[in-house]
Amino acid sequence: MHDQTVAQLSRGLREKRFSSVELTRHLLDRIGQLDSQLNSFITVTGEQALAAADHADRILAAGGAGPLTGIPIAHKDIFCTDGVRTSCGSRMLDNFVPPYDATVVRQLADAGTVCLGKTNMDEFAMGSSNENSYYGPVKNPWHTGLVPGGSSGGSAAAVAAGLVPAATGTDTGGSIRQPAAFCGITGLKPTYGRVSRLGIVAYASSLDQGGPMARSAEDCALLLNAMAGHDPADSTSTRREVPDYCAELERPLEGLRIGLPKEYFGEGLDAATGECIQAALRELESQGATLVEVELPNSHLTIPTYYIIAPAEASTNLSRFDGVRYGHRCDSPENLHDLYTRTREEGFGDEVKRRILVGTYALSAGYYDAYYRKAQQARRLIRDDFLACFESVDVIAGPTAPGPAFGIGEKISDPVAMYLEDVYTLAVNLAGLPGMSVPAGLVDGKPVGLQLIGRHFDEGRLLNVAHRFQQATDWHTRTPDIAGGAA
Repeated sequence: MHDQTVAQLSRGLREKRFSSVELTRHLLDRIGQLDSQLNSFITVTGEQALAAADHADRILAAGGAGPLTGIPIAHKDIFCTDGVRTSCGSRMLDNFVPPYDATVVRQLADAGTVCLGKTNMDEFAMGSSNENSYYGPVKNPWHTGLVPGGSSGGSAAAVAAGLVPAATGTDTGGSIRQPAAFCGITGLKPTYGRVSRLGIVAYASSLDQGGPMARSAEDCALLLNAMAGHDPADSTSTRREVPDYCAELERPLEGLRIGLPKEYFGEGLDAATGECIQAALRELESQGATLVEVELPNSHLTIPTYYIIAPAEASTNLSRFDGVRYGHRCDSPENLHDLYTRTREEGFGDEVKRRILVGTYALSAGYYDAYYRKAQQARRLIRDDFLACFESVDVIAGPTAPGPAFGIGEKISDPVAMYLEDVYTLAVNLAGLPGMSVPAGLVDGKPVGLQLIGRHFDEGRLLNVAHRFQQATDWHTRTPDIAGGAA
């Protein structure tokens, strides 16, 4: 059962080929047997999962089931879950148990899903390799010597290894798409405001967005149907009607105009990865799409812009972690200053401290105009580049990452090299656009992802293009030999 998609499992449950309890037990057993190799889970909620599965089976028996009823999933450990530890991969929140569910958690529970637990992640979602977790690095199921990508690497690894059919992730600068590419799964970052941010522990509030991670575009569409929608408790949530994302999956691609930014296919792109992307584009072209070269002239501003804005917002958001109200607190503080200083020194890891320092500097008196204000102006230029492209094309395509997954420890001591791993994904967040990564090939046995970028709130079109590509290829069906060790 672990090798089936969400859509296949949904049909199996409704046809009574197996029960949700049987499926849940199977996956919990698999987590118990295999996750010691991957470290993809921080918390496993077996007892709660079986109770939820039993409830789902009763709904299935009564004939009132929806497409996600009884489907096991996992949540990235950045989503607050009522009564279940939510750590954000940090010592700072190692003992934090929220008294409420994030809106996304509640919506998926209301849709009938069964939560198996919380997945490992880079601390406070800061990282591109999932090596920054307080609980240790997550390992890529395709080869356990490789990183799974970050920060949603635990979710990506768990789906790729067949521990869960789907999981939630968050994407601030590529943290759904890049690990999806490294682990050979499908991941979707919706338009900013399409999915509620309530209950997602904030990293960079103008960039963070939750989304689905699964094997196929069809699965992501099923999950997004439940996740999307206006949340009156979230001021950044948009008041916009939610379409049925499954309705146009089969739409033909004749007449589709796909923009290829020349900046995404030049220096810095691994040659073999580029060949996989070109092969994927030829497949889309064979289905009637037209490939159009476009330009994003301000793309060179993406990394410096992101690494001013995101750390600045992080320095503000993480100021709440001070040892006073919740989370880690240092022992026997001498005074308030000592409490703050030692709590944050002990509770935060190196990458989090690095970004807090950068962000605080950028927002400080005398530097705000020189750095933060300039970064916001550059952000508008980046957004305008995309809007100009979308006047002549329907979708933009390119690589998700410069190359396949790299080795654990290979870049951890070089922050700049690590930041460059997100060179193709960051701009999507800065512009607030939807983007997704689709498996598009293997390089030396390591997965490669094709990135698709759409107009604001045009997730349906991205899912359609991805689905049509996956109907013609089998890259999304390839799975690592985790049971036998490193692939």
